[in-house]
Parts: sequence; structure tokens; C-alpha cells
Amino acid sequence: MKKTIMLIAAMCMTSAITFAQEIIRVSTEKTDLVMKVSPKGRLYQVYLGDKLQNPADYENLKWDVYAASDGAVCQRGHEVYATSGAEDYFEPAVAVTHADGNMSTYLYYKSSEQKAVKGGTETVITLQDKVYPLTVKLHYVAYPKENVIKAWSEISHKEKSAITLWRYSSTMLYFKSSKYYLTNYHSDWAKEGQPETTQLSTGKKIIDTKLGTRAAMHAEPFFELGFDEPAKENEGKVMLGTIGWPGNFRFTFEVDNVGALRVIPAINPYASDYKLKAGEVFTTPEFIFAMSDNGMGEASRNLHDWARQYQVNMGTGDRLTLLNNWENTGFDFNQQSLAELMKDAKDLGVDMFLLDDGWFANKYPRKDDHAGLGDWEATKSKLPEGIPGLVRDAKKAGVKFGIWIEPEMVNPKSELFEKHPDWVILQPQRDTYYYRNQLVLDISNPKVQDYVFGIVDRIMTENPEVAYFKWDCNSVITNIYSPYHKQNQGNFYIDHVRGIYNVLTRIHDKYPNLPMMLCSGGGGRMDYEMLKYFTEFWCSDDTDPYERIYIQWSLSKFFPAKTMGSHVTNWNKNTSVKFRTDVCSSCKLGFDIDLKSLSADDYKFVQQAVKNYNNSMKPMILEGDQYRLVSPYEGSHCAINYVSKDKQRAVLFAYDLHPRYKEPQQNVKLQGLDAAKMYTVKETNLMPGKQSDLECNGKQYSGDYLMKIGLNVFTPQDGTSHVLVLE
Repeated sequence: MKKTIMLIAAMCMTSAITFAQEIIRVSTEKTDLVMKVSPKGRLYQVYLGDKLQNPADYENLKWDVYAASDGAVCQRGHEVYATSGAEDYFEPAVAVTHADGNMSTYLYYKSSEQKAVKGGTETVITLQDKVYPLTVKLHYVAYPKENVIKAWSEISHKEKSAITLWRYSSTMLYFKSSKYYLTNYHSDWAKEGQPETTQLSTGKKIIDTKLGTRAAMHAEPFFELGFDEPAKENEGKVMLGTIGWPGNFRFTFEVDNVGALRVIPAINPYASDYKLKAGEVFTTPEFIFAMSDNGMGEASRNLHDWARQYQVNMGTGDRLTLLNNWENTGFDFNQQSLAELMKDAKDLGVDMFLLDDGWFANKYPRKDDHAGLGDWEATKSKLPEGIPGLVRDAKKAGVKFGIWIEPEMVNPKSELFEKHPDWVILQPQRDTYYYRNQLVLDISNPKVQDYVFGIVDRIMTENPEVAYFKWDCNSVITNIYSPYHKQNQGNFYIDHVRGIYNVLTRIHDKYPNLPMMLCSGGGGRMDYEMLKYFTEFWCSDDTDPYERIYIQWSLSKFFPAKTMGSHVTNWNKNTSVKFRTDVCSSCKLGFDIDLKSLSADDYKFVQQAVKNYNNSMKPMILEGDQYRLVSPYEGSHCAINYVSKDKQRAVLFAYDLHPRYKEPQQNVKLQGLDAAKMYTVKETNLMPGKQSDLECNGKQYSGDYLMKIGLNVFTPQDGTSHVLVLE
């Protein structure tokens, strides 16, 4: 017996030595995420922060182990993927009910591997339960130059029958600081990107959504963390985080009993106890984060660079300027009036004419938002020559043609609903609630996926010169019941989103160079998984220029300007066309306005502004580095500048919002310039016949002067704007 005990002890010691030597690093040029295997074979996070320069320091890192309670017989630490039913009493990363009903899981380290991927290194860590044939693979991709890390997990098993997942996080990160400040973003229709900063205290704060689709309408899937103090623009330790999931998401921020912060990004498990069959793999969404010791500005510029290079569809490609008809015509148009608008688009100087809602359905023509959704054939009474005639007219006018669709939705008053009521998310035996007079198609159903793919495929097959789609999604999911899932409703919310991915993957594979705008009742969808398929998104239906300044400021922390569509409209006609155009020119420029209603000077101005944008400013705005200089949230003005990657050119946007009477005006100090270079400052986007009244116009300054002393570009006049090019 004594020999047996000694042999077991020796085996455990050997195992402990083997595991204790296992250190796993996920590293960028500036950040280290370090994990270590404990003597018992469990994997712990031992460090997350500034990159360690001395290799010996990694050996000295220890996993924090805390007693679970006074007199506890077990201990816990910062386990990288904490489980439910074990010795950790806080929010788990994963929770499983096994096939035999057992609700506990213990994950042990098995192996890790690293491989090169485009732009970085992927680390895959395999964890397994010793009692149940359950495997979790943790994926981390580190992009060294951009200082961005993205993480997700894969869960699979080989049990005799299905298991139930009721927590399934993308990752789990731990932080140790004296204080933690969370800035999350809430919204509603036309009120996107509203920040709210809270100091996190002991306990949990949860940000989540239960809307199914258009999921970001109330809570948005990105946040800032400030350590020791609230996140600042140009100083302090911060993290920007965002999850790539257009469905129900959940962020959990939990400060535990020893003052450590756990950040757990995940699909929201609300109404989603997921049945996972043996051999299937449950893949969680990607969580993307960037850390900086120099504030949000540096972190967001890194995120922008990463997004353009590795995540956004055609992220390094050009973007089309456009004229949309919606604010001009609404549903009231025909083929002849659209042909005239196409000529207007050419005369304006934009690249494309975009036809919005109202072009489809015949049995129930789309005259308003009560009918027609689902019947994607051109209305013959409006468009007798259909889409081919529109493509021809656009080509004749000298512009590209794009078109609006809302393929995930259906009106009850439609041929599609009459033929396939079983394709619709609809509660049996209950009164139906209609959100915006429409219902949502059950895209978890493969037949519905084929149908939705076929909408785009048929248009493109018949009209290969269609150059652009605006893909809208106006309704949240109501009447929550999937006819396809029947008795397995816990899988519905998740499989619905995966069905959307299946459709978009098929479209992208067949039409890889097709630009598409992601719209969702405005900014109801803004995430980096969908941006793998879309070239840009619509920030908000609120195009009031004042409000857009706030919205665009917030969203620019997470998304590059080339992904943010911004259109000049007639919202808030009390502002000048110049002011509205200057606001939109700081993002991906478009127009949605009745050009014929403009005065002669206003029309000349917008024509010149399009030329200025296309010929001079667009490369800096779409590809350059963005610096947020003066926050609209902190005063009566706003300023941002973009700098080309070679620092040879820059553009400054300055806006006067609602200045106080005789308010002192401060110089705007630019950022990101070459200190030694001499820049000539020239104001652009001037009204016809108007000369610049800025003292700096036409003068030369060193980059050092511009960054330390700055320029006097603000005025006490409400709704004034200045755009300056430096070269």
C-alpha cells in the first residue's frame, strides 16, 4: 500500500512539474496576455497588461489563488474559462448540463498550438473535462502591429446524447486595478451612440439585449474601460472592447471579493438553453479588444487599422459616394422620375444612384410600409421595365446603380406570407404583435436561407451591373416562436443569427466584390462580424447635423470612418447646407436630398464639395489616422483631424455647435503631424464667391507649431463649420 501511495505521489509530482512549466503567451508589440498551467492541470490567467520585456519575468508570474471562503477545502484563481458547478462562485464562462443531468464541469489543460495567420498569430488552447468527453478550444488571434487581440471559443462533446449549454462566453478576462470605470453606449431609434460612464463596484453590471435582430437598438455591443480613472482620449490606461454578434449579446462586468474585475463577453443566454448534439461544434462570437496606456485615441486608431486590414469587407478598397432618393421621394416615384434623379446624381458628381424602399411587389404593391415586404419583384405600374430599365438609365446617365432590400422581413400583406406562413416567426394560439407592420422570417430554417440568398442572387444574375445593396433590417423579433425548431426553441435565437451568416457567406462567396451597406432602422446593427460581409453601415436615421456630430464622435472610437455612412439631408433645415455637408464629409459621404430645392449657390457648393472630397480629402479620411481633438460632449464645439499615413497631408474639421454668449475661443491643437514638416493651411468647402475669414488661411506652419499652439478656427456663431486641408 505504501509503495502504491509513493508511486501515485511521484506521478502527481511529475505531472505538476510538467504543467508548471507550461506558459502560454498571447502577445502584440505592446500587450501581453499570459496564461499558466497549475500543478493540478488547470489553466489560469496570470497577467494581462503592458508587454513584459525580460523573458525571465514570465517564469516569475504566479497564478492568484484565493480561498473560496473561510475554512474552505478548495481554492480558486483567475481561471481562463471558469466553469459552473466547480469551486468558483462567480459568473462562469461556460455552463453545461451533461447528458446524465450533471451540471458541473471541470476543465483541464490538454495542449496548445500557435500558427501564423494573416497579420498575426493564432493561439489555440485545448481544455477537456476528465470525467465527461467535453472539449473546449480557446482561440486567440494577436495582431502585433495593431495591438489588437480577438478571442472566441469552441465547445464540443462526445456524450451519448445532447448536452445543454446555458452559458457560452467568447472569452474571460481579468484585471487588477484600484478602480474600474465603464463607459457603455445606449441608444434608441435616432439616438444612437449615447455614452454613460459608471464606476464599477463589487458585484455585477450587465449590459445586454433581447431584441433578436436589430439587437443594438437599445444597448450597443461595444464599451470602454478606464483603469484607476475614467477613460480619456489621450492619456491613461484604457481598453476598447466589442463583440461581433448582431443578435442578443451580453457583457458581464463583475468585481469579485478581492477587487479583481472579470469581463465576460458572450451571446445572451436569455431563452437560449442550447441543445448541442454529439459531434457538433458550438462556436462563440469573436470578442475584439485593444489596450493602450495613452488613452482611447491610440486604441481606436489601432482598431481602425486592424479593421481595414483584416476584418471589414473590402476594407482597403475605395468607397462610392452616392445620391439616395428616400428623403426626396419617399414611396412616390416612377421610372421616369428616377431617371431624372440619376441625371442629378451625375451632375452632383457622385459615383452612384441608390434606389431606396418602395420599388417592389405587384399583388400588394409597396405604397407604404404596410404591404409588399417579401415580394421582391419590381412593381410594374411604377417600373414597367423593372430593374433592367433602371440599370440602363443609370448607365446612360453615367452613374452606377444600387438598390435597397429588406430580405429578412415580411409584411402579412404579401404573397410570400400567403404561401409560406410557416417561414415566419409567429406565436401559435396567440394574438400577433406587429412591430412596424412587419414580421421576421425564420432564417434558422435552411429553406428560408435559400429564399433570402435567392433575392440577391436573382437580382445579380439578371442584372450583373447592379453595383451596391443597402440591406435593411427594421424590425426586432416579436411573437417569439420558430416553426422550424418546434420543441427545441432554446436553439432558435442563436441558429437564427447563424442562418443570417450562412446567407451572407453564400452571397460573399459568389459576389466577393459587391459593396453592401448594413442598415437596421438606422444603427441597430453595428458589429465586426457583420462587417466581414458589408463594406459600411448606416450610423443612424437621425441626420440632423448637430446630432450626427455626437453620434459619429462616439462610433468613431470603435469603427473607421470608411465604414460609417453619412448623408446630407434636409433634417434641420435651419442649418446651412455647408454645415450639413461638412459634417457628413468627415465620414463616408453621401446625399439624400432634393437637389432641385437648393439655391443656385448651395447647389454649386455641394458640387464643389463632392469634388473636394473625391479629389483631395477622401484618401485621408478613409485611410488615414483619425484624431479626436475637441469633444462635443465637453463643450460647445467639436474638432477632429485626419492625417495621411506618411504624415504629408492632413484635414481638419471644426464645428461650432451652440456656443455661449461671448464664450472665449481656444485654439485647436492638431495631432499626428510631422513636427519638422512645414504645412500650408488652406480652407476648403467655401461657399461660392466667399473668401476664408480665418487668419491661418494660406499661411505656413510647422507641424510642431500646429500641435503645440494650434489654430484659431472656432467662432461664436451657432452652426458654423470650417474644413482645412494641410499639405
